[in-house]
Amino acid sequence: MKDFETLEKKLGIKFKNKDLLTQAFTHRSYLNENLDFKLEHNERLEFLGDAVIELIVTEHLYKEFPEKPEGELTNWRAALVNAKMLMSVAEELGFNDFLLLSKGESKEVGKARAYILANTFEALLGALYLDSGYKPCDEFLKKYLLIKLAEIIKEGSYKDSKSKFQECSQEKVSITPNYKVMKESGPDHDKKFVVGVFLEDELVAEGQGSSKQEAEEDAATTALEVKNWK
Repeated sequence: MKDFETLEKKLGIKFKNKDLLTQAFTHRSYLNENLDFKLEHNERLEFLGDAVIELIVTEHLYKEFPEKPEGELTNWRAALVNAKMLMSVAEELGFNDFLLLSKGESKEVGKARAYILANTFEALLGALYLDSGYKPCDEFLKKYLLIKLAEIIKEGSYKDSKSKFQECSQEKVSITPNYKVMKESGPDHDKKFVVGVFLEDELVAEGQGSSKQEAEEDAATTALEVKNWK
């Protein structure tokens, strides 16, 4: 079993119920190979953690930037809570060393691992909320996630790829992009979508994601690279 005490020390948190911390790092695939494992996988904690993160980030933005309109705050929040950012922070914090995965899943890299890391970050916040309440979650997110905001504002990376691609398409070729689901696979709890982004009849790029919105964003990111419109 992983040494979660080391992780607690590293993150500056202390769980009263250690099982909650272990469960936050337990991927569904691990249970398939460890039938006697006493805990559930982390998907319900992920569901809760997603809401906890969104509330804390929203409250912080609302209080810290009273002069900013709702639209701008929404964009900043989206840049902070998206899968790419959560994966990046989880990676920085060394979550890879603590994931409980099946042998097959542990060999996966790239996008598959990125989603697992982002989901684990959400699950950890769900677990911390159940174990210790709102305040430790607030402190944790201020320490590790909200500090990314200054960089996001400076770089303008809060503008999502779909918005950027639409702006560029209309400006450069006077066409509004449209998105189409090319492929859908997997069970309800683990859907995968492949979406194509088109300029009229031209398929510019495809993207993948666990939701249509995620796949569209991924497709738009690739399309910006394909067209060299960065």
